[in-house]
Amino acid sequence: MGKTVTEPKSKWKWRTNWPLHVMLIPAVVLTIIFAYWPMGGAVMAFQDFKPWLGFGGSEWVGWRNFERLFNNSDSLQVIWNTLIIAVLKIVAGLIAPFVFALMLNEVRHMVFKRSVQTLVYLPHFLSWVVLGGILSDILSTEGGLINKIVVALGHEPIFFLGDGDWFRFTVVISHVWKEFGFGTIVFLASIAGINPALYEAALMDGAGRWKQTLHITIPAMMPITIVLATLALGGVLNAGFDQIFNLYNSLVYDKGDIIDTFVYRIAIVSGNMGLGTALGLFKSVVGLVLIVGAYRLAYRYAGYRIF
Repeated sequence: MGKTVTEPKSKWKWRTNWPLHVMLIPAVVLTIIFAYWPMGGAVMAFQDFKPWLGFGGSEWVGWRNFERLFNNSDSLQVIWNTLIIAVLKIVAGLIAPFVFALMLNEVRHMVFKRSVQTLVYLPHFLSWVVLGGILSDILSTEGGLINKIVVALGHEPIFFLGDGDWFRFTVVISHVWKEFGFGTIVFLASIAGINPALYEAALMDGAGRWKQTLHITIPAMMPITIVLATLALGGVLNAGFDQIFNLYNSLVYDKGDIIDTFVYRIAIVSGNMGLGTALGLFKSVVGLVLIVGAYRLAYRYAGYRIF
């Protein structure tokens, strides 16, 4: 009798799945080129980098750029600004869509409900270049729509984009306006996944809409809220370069300058590549730690995991 040779399982899998592995090659190559290869530029954080000398010719300065970074009062103020703006964005960006989804869920007229849902979602597709121009017009102290209303109510015009405190308020509110439609869809999707039998049972027990919302809808939305909140913690140092860059000016640097815009001004405008890279590297390391911590929190309290 001839002996049957059993092919190793791993080799059999490779022969079956090799087209899938080949399809991955372009994505892997692009990731290496655009995500991993630029990481080599992080060495500028440890150099007095001169573009005309390159990485090999520039002087190595060790931790000097980091020492300058943390001894510079502007750098500390920028880190503080970033934390304040980012935390306010996270909190307001969670509360607004959460409440709006609850309210929209109570609307029974489906055409009206879907129309509102579409309208609030539209700003998500607009870039901050466009929205920056729109906001500059409507917030202008000279004929802007908002200031016309403020004056009509008997108050002085407000310099929204020229006063530090008002600038932070404007940044947070405009961010919520742009993104809360997207968040609302996420929360509405979680509401749609609630078992209707729970509402029927609550109705049989005499619970009204408020009681059903309080004891069924809100608890059912908490897992996705925890996931969104914990993942947002990972980006707490990302306060939004596009938005700030298109709205701010030198009058609000003390309250509105964030890490990304500061790095742009230091590294690109002033040409101090070493200091700018040091601040960018510091932000990346803190962001990595926060993302790992947030991922563990999401897994522990909401059972969310990717791997």
